[in-house]
Amino acid sequence: MTRPLQGIRIADFTVHNAGPFCTNLLSQLGAEVIKIESAMRPDAFRKPHPVYGRMGPATFDQVASTKLSVRINLKLPEGVALAKRIVAVSDVAAESFRPGVLDRLGLGYDVLRQVKQDIVLLAVSSSGQYGPDKHFAGYAPLFGAWGGLSDLTGYEDGPPVEMRHVMDHTVGMNAAVAVLAALHRRDATGLGALVDVSAREVASSLLGEALLLAAAGGEPKRMSNDHPRMAPHGVYPAAGEDQWLSIAVANDSEWQALAGIIGVDDPRFAHEATRHELRRELDLLVSRWTATRPADAAAEQLQAAGIAAHASWNTVSLTSDKHLRTRRALVTVQEPDGKERAAVGVPMRLSKGADIGIDRGTPKLGEHEDYVYGELLGMSSAERKSLEAAEVIF
Repeated sequence: MTRPLQGIRIADFTVHNAGPFCTNLLSQLGAEVIKIESAMRPDAFRKPHPVYGRMGPATFDQVASTKLSVRINLKLPEGVALAKRIVAVSDVAAESFRPGVLDRLGLGYDVLRQVKQDIVLLAVSSSGQYGPDKHFAGYAPLFGAWGGLSDLTGYEDGPPVEMRHVMDHTVGMNAAVAVLAALHRRDATGLGALVDVSAREVASSLLGEALLLAAAGGEPKRMSNDHPRMAPHGVYPAAGEDQWLSIAVANDSEWQALAGIIGVDDPRFAHEATRHELRRELDLLVSRWTATRPADAAAEQLQAAGIAAHASWNTVSLTSDKHLRTRRALVTVQEPDGKERAAVGVPMRLSKGADIGIDRGTPKLGEHEDYVYGELLGMSSAERKSLEAAEVIF
């Protein structure tokens, strides 16, 4: 079976999470992604750390599966020259350093255009490649805070809530779409492109009508689990320790169905506007009913009545979900040492004949150098040994 991006090759200089998530997504769609790092300066997330119930590079595993790995010491001129050889046979180069770092390494966009005239260079950074704030460093919590999302997230009387992986991954998805657009343009015009993705701008783009309201002189507030119109709307306690049920009632007829189930007969709640005004009182009535029932059973009963409801699942619930396994949203992959582990698959499906998703686990550092240096670049064993001895391949 062919993959949608089969034949596309990416020289991947990205680090940490947002940029690597982009290239990982493209690799699962069929692109050949060559991750470039070195033993002297490996990706920071390769370091084992206790997270997700195991001691290992869990964060790196999430964004490195299906990629190829080679070692290049970019601190040496010979290493930069070797990286250029990989770029010369690639369609895309991707980086996520602060603006200016790639230029100082001798691998900036103007240089890479001389190496390959139609190269697409993806540059993911905190605030973009130009502008008064371009020099700022940043990680996921900063993206959400600076972009305005954190201020709108949390309880009305509480502080802003820190945004983490969801920001990195959203930036990565936006970057992947931008790369595909640049490749489409290249195929139509023969022109490469510098794809400049600002993480804080991605966060701001998600504010939607709140940003428009602020621009018009309004002052958006944190809404906790409320909705501007719907009521009941929120997460309610269910039977058992730390068990919760999410419910959203969209209209009056859905409310009538819910009212019949939970035993509420109060004309004040008949219409949407008054329900919203009385939502705190309404939340207490709904909570009294949900607190006596298992979340899954209550959700099933409400769904049968046409009411949007579901248990608020934790990660343990998700990993054992048959639906996600059936759709390969969760898959089992084999590591180079033969051990198997669960992995998060690509969150989309194509019709039969177009295979996508993870097909192997996390690469060892330099695992694919025989293919990249030998088959792809045609490097002789003598040249390769010389570069290894000089710690260019290191």
